[in-house]
Amino acid sequence: MTDAPHDAVPGESTPGPAATSADAASHDVDLDAVDLDAVERDLSAVEAALNRLADGSYWTDEVTGGPIPDDVLVRNPLARRA
Repeated sequence: MTDAPHDAVPGESTPGPAATSADAASHDVDLDAVDLDAVERDLSAVEAALNRLADGSYWTDEVTGGPIPDDVLVRNPLARRA
């Protein structure tokens, strides 16, 4: 078994020690192509999920009031309905 960083996400690779800021700079982002509305929607959904976690309603379907199954939340942690 290998020791992975505590915040590593299974299935995702993390930059090794050879990665530098020059590596990051080589991946220039065309800011004109970024859909800021989509970014804002995603951020809003994450904030809503965090608020639901804080108030204890994360696992509750917002429409029916019933539980949201774990497998639904595993597939989409931002799900608000089952």
